[in-house]
Amino acid sequence: MYEATLSLVEPQLALILFGPRDQHLRAIREAFSVRISHREGHVHVAGSEGEVASATRVLERLKALAERKGSLEADDVSRALSQVRGDDSAALEEVIEVFTASRRIRPRTAGQAHYIEAIRKHDIVFAIGPAGTGKTYLAVAMAVQALKRRMLRKIVLVRPAVEAGESLGFLPGDLQAKINPYLRPLQDALHEMIDHDQIKLFMEQDVIEVIPLAYMRGRTLSEAFIILDEAQNTTVPQMKMFLTRMGENSKIVIAGDITQVDLPTPTRSGLMDALTRLEDIEGIGFTRLSSSDIVRHRLVQEIVRAYDDTASGHRKRSR
Repeated sequence: MYEATLSLVEPQLALILFGPRDQHLRAIREAFSVRISHREGHVHVAGSEGEVASATRVLERLKALAERKGSLEADDVSRALSQVRGDDSAALEEVIEVFTASRRIRPRTAGQAHYIEAIRKHDIVFAIGPAGTGKTYLAVAMAVQALKRRMLRKIVLVRPAVEAGESLGFLPGDLQAKINPYLRPLQDALHEMIDHDQIKLFMEQDVIEVIPLAYMRGRTLSEAFIILDEAQNTTVPQMKMFLTRMGENSKIVIAGDITQVDLPTPTRSGLMDALTRLEDIEGIGFTRLSSSDIVRHRLVQEIVRAYDDTASGHRKRSR
């Protein structure tokens, strides 16, 4: 067992460093499998030598930042963890260009930086991870950047219209009105990156499409950036249909959360099927994001972990 000690000149720094309900402390403990304690103005770190050294470097970075800012956010911790782990800090600083000049979009965790790199390197990318990890948002940002740089001629955003325990038939309005709620998350992302009038013009010119998955059948899309959101709710035939719409000079991103499948039992998820069926095909990238990549409200990370822990405990008891 190896130990290291970090001195805190100001006692209140411990509260800032550890975060609300020790959330920053838990993130560091989990990242490096170390024990961290605080006694009389000193933070003690214990574990294997390499992990203690890394955890101590993270704490030193956060201490300096806390002294400068007077506070710490979950993003600060994620960035420090990423940099100390040896991830490319330049990738975390790189801004994704969008039409809204005031909007500065960049990966905020190491996992997100790897995801962005996978999109750059591969024509097809599967992104798997829980809610709040930026799967769809970052894919839309990369699509908007490609459109702005004239690397393609259109963006197609796609979502399956599968009910999460509800029925489309009971929703008011015509078919389009019933479908719109399913497409809203994609539209929300767009509106953060392109102003309203420009989006309206792009849609009128067929440069941007936001459509249900069923509307993809029979099409071939060339020079397009195509994003499939909520892909866990596709069937195997639907996933095959979607992937084979790809034309020349196009790029596809498939995003989903395999823990939130809303398909009726025993229908197999097209996303889960594709992950095993396509894993050996060269040119397809796979990115797995985790709860440590969640960048929504800090409670979302806690909620995802609570459900993961419950599911894990249930699996263990079922054996």
